[in-house]
Amino acid sequence: MLSTHPTLRLILYPVIFLIGLLAMGVAMALIVLVLAYPNLPSLEVLTDYRPKIPLRVYTADGFLIGEYGEERRAVVAIKDVPPIMKQAILAAEDDRFYQHGGIDYTGILRAAGANLLGGGKRQGASTITQQVARNFFLTGEKTYTRKLYEALLSFKIESNLTKDQIFELYINQIFLGQRAYGFAAAAQIYFGKPLKDISIAEAAMLAGLPKAPSAYNPVVNPTRARLRQQYVLRRMHELGHISEAQHAAALKEPLIVKRELAGYAVHAEYVAEMARQITAERFPEEVYSRGMKVYTTLIKAEQEAAYNSLRKGVMDYDRRHGYRGAESYLDMKDIKSDQDEAIDEALQDIPDTGDLIPALVLSADLKQIKVYRKGGEIVTLTGDAMKFAAKMLDEKAPPNKRLKRSAIVRLQKDDKGNWQISQLPEVESAFVAVDPKDGSIRALVGGFDFNRNKFNHVTQAWRQPGSSFKPFIYSASLEKGFSPSSVIADEPIVIPASQTGTQAWEPHNYDGKYEGPMKMRTALAKSKNMVSIRILQAIGTNYAQDYAGRFGFDPAKHPPYLTMALGAGSVTPWQMVTAYSVFANGGFKVNPFVVREIRDEREQVLARSAEIEAGSDTIRVIDPRNAFMMDTMLRDVAIYGTAAKASAILKRQDLAGKTGTTNEYVDAWFCGYQMTVAGCAWIGFDQPRKLGDKETGGTAALPIWIGYMARALKDVPMQVPQAPEGLIAYGEGRDRSYIYAENAAKERTPEEESQEATPLPKPDLSAPPSD
Repeated sequence: MLSTHPTLRLILYPVIFLIGLLAMGVAMALIVLVLAYPNLPSLEVLTDYRPKIPLRVYTADGFLIGEYGEERRAVVAIKDVPPIMKQAILAAEDDRFYQHGGIDYTGILRAAGANLLGGGKRQGASTITQQVARNFFLTGEKTYTRKLYEALLSFKIESNLTKDQIFELYINQIFLGQRAYGFAAAAQIYFGKPLKDISIAEAAMLAGLPKAPSAYNPVVNPTRARLRQQYVLRRMHELGHISEAQHAAALKEPLIVKRELAGYAVHAEYVAEMARQITAERFPEEVYSRGMKVYTTLIKAEQEAAYNSLRKGVMDYDRRHGYRGAESYLDMKDIKSDQDEAIDEALQDIPDTGDLIPALVLSADLKQIKVYRKGGEIVTLTGDAMKFAAKMLDEKAPPNKRLKRSAIVRLQKDDKGNWQISQLPEVESAFVAVDPKDGSIRALVGGFDFNRNKFNHVTQAWRQPGSSFKPFIYSASLEKGFSPSSVIADEPIVIPASQTGTQAWEPHNYDGKYEGPMKMRTALAKSKNMVSIRILQAIGTNYAQDYAGRFGFDPAKHPPYLTMALGAGSVTPWQMVTAYSVFANGGFKVNPFVVREIRDEREQVLARSAEIEAGSDTIRVIDPRNAFMMDTMLRDVAIYGTAAKASAILKRQDLAGKTGTTNEYVDAWFCGYQMTVAGCAWIGFDQPRKLGDKETGGTAALPIWIGYMARALKDVPMQVPQAPEGLIAYGEGRDRSYIYAENAAKERTPEEESQEATPLPKPDLSAPPSD
C-alpha cells in the first residue's frame, strides 16, 4: 500500500471534511425541502386573487364621490400598467426579475459585498417574488425560519405562475402609504390622476415607496422622498429605460403632491355618507372589503352647482355681517425666518375648508397685510383684498382677534383669481333638489363643509319653516271652497286671552304693512301673515294639520294652533322638497331617494331602488285641480312677489315657489320648482339665533336656489302645466283665476269680491297659539 505524503494529507483531510459538511448540508436541505415543501400554504389566494376592495360611491353619471374601507385599492391588469411604471418598479426593486427563478443569487452576492464594504446601512436582496410571498403568506419578522419559508414559497410561486402574473399581484398588493394598496390607488391618492397618466418623475416617486412607505412618503417626508426618487431615476437611466434628456427633465419636474385624502370629482360628502349607511345596513358583511359599487341619483354638474351656490350664499351672508378677527395665533418663538419650513408644517395641521386656505400673518398694518399661505407662497394684500378685515387692524380691536404677526387667517380667491382676506363662516346652510317625477335626488348639500360639520342639515335639521309653509294652508283652503280670487282682509288681528287661554296674541306682517282686503293669490305673493291666519281660522286648525300630512309632514310636529299659519311647526329640508314636489308634479307624493342601485365587484346588481313615478293613482295625495291652482299662485310669488328676482335673474316665467322667514329672522328659506325639478334652500345657525335684520328668505336663501337652478334649467325649455278638467276659469292676464266647477255657483263674481272680504266663520282655537 502506498503511503500518503504528509503535506497531501494536510490538504486532503480538510477538503474531505468540507465536502462531507456540504453533503450533509445538502442532505439536510433536501430533507427540509421534502418535509417542508408539501406543507407550504396553497397558492389559491394568489391564483384566485380577491383583494380587499373598498366600498365606492358614484354619481348617476359615473363619477367617484366616496370611498370607504381599510385599504384604498384599485386593481389594475398588468397590460394596463404603463411601461414607464413597470420600468421604475423593476429599477427600484428587482431589475433581474424576468431573469431569475425567484431568488436572485447575483443580487444576494452584490448586496453582501456592499454590506461588507459599506459597513453602514444594510442592503436587502429580496426579489419581487419574495415580496409577494411575504405580503401574502408571511410576517415581517427577520428570522432564518421565515427566510427559508420565503425562499421555498418563492420557488413554488415561480413554478405555478407566470412572471407577469407575479408582477401583477405585486403591483396591486403592495402597501404604499396613505392607506394606498397598489400603484393604481397610489397614483390617484398622491397625484390625483389615473396610473396611465403619470409622468416619469411621478412613476419614480411611486416606485421608491415599497422600500419604506413611511420614510419615503412624499406627504410626510418630502425631502427623503425626493432623494429616493432621484435614486430610482438614476437606476432607470443606468438600465437604459430613460434617456439622458428624460432623466434631466424628470429631475427638474416639480411634483404636485396631494395632501388631502378626499380628492373626488365633486363635493358630495353628505350623499356619499348617506349611501354608505344605506349599504352597510343592507349588506353588513364585508361591506368595506367586497368591492361593492353604489350608484347614487346625483348628477355631477348639478351637484357641483348646488355646492358652489350654497358656499357662495353662505359667504355672501357672512361678509354682510363683518369680519370677526383672527382664527387663532401661532407660537412663533422658534420660527427663524419668514420662509422657515416650520411655518408650513404648522399650517399643514390646519385643514383647508374648501377654497378657504389657512395662512399665517407675517406683518400687518393699515396699508398692507403680508401672509404666508399654506403651500409656501408669501402673499401681500392691499386695497380691496384687505378691506374686509380693516377694523381688526385698528389698535382698538380686541387683543384676541386683532390681526398681527402670528395670527392665523383664511384666504380666498375673488372672481378675478386674486387672494383676499376671508374667514370661516359660523352660519350653516342646506340645499336639496329632487326630480318630482320619481323622487330621485339630483343634488344635496347637507352643510357648508362636511369635514367641519358632519351633521346633515337636509335630513336631520328640524327647523321652523316660516312662510314657506303657507302654501299647504292655502292648498287646504281650496278644498274648503276658497279660490285664488277669494278676497281676505289684510288687517291687524288680535286673538283675545279669553280664546287663547293664556294671553292675547297680536301677530303682524313681516314688513309691518297692512293693505286691507286682497285676493288670496296677491296675499301669497306678498306673504301676508294676516291673510294666512284668517284662512286657517276659516278652515280649522285640525283640518289643516291633517291635510298637511298628505305632503309628508308629521302632524305631531305641527300642533293645531293658529301659529301653524306662520310656519311655527318643525320640518326638515328633505320634507319640504318632498312637499313642494307634489305641486310640481300635479298632485303626487313621490318618496325621495339617493341610491339607485348597488352592484358587487363583478358589476352584478345586488339591489335597486323601487321608486313609483308620479302618475300612479296609488300615490296621488291632492286633486290635480288643486295642484294646478297652487302652481298659478306660486308662480306669481316668483314673478311678482317676494321671490320676483328668481324670474328676473333666470329670465323664465315657469318658476314657482315660496320664501320663508321665521320670527326674529332665525331661519331663512326658499322652496320652489320648475316642472322638471324641485329644490329647497335653508340658512340659519345650528344653535338658533337671529340671522340679522332684513335677512329674509328672499335675501339669504333664494340666491342659493337661483344659483343651482341656473345650471339645472340651462337647456330645459320653458313649460307650464295645463289646466285639468273640472275647473272654471275667469278673468284675463294677471287677473285670470280658477275655481272648482262644483264650487262655481257658490263663488261670488270678481266685482263682488273686490268690494269686501269674504266673511269668515268663528275661529277654531283648540289650544293657545305660541308666538
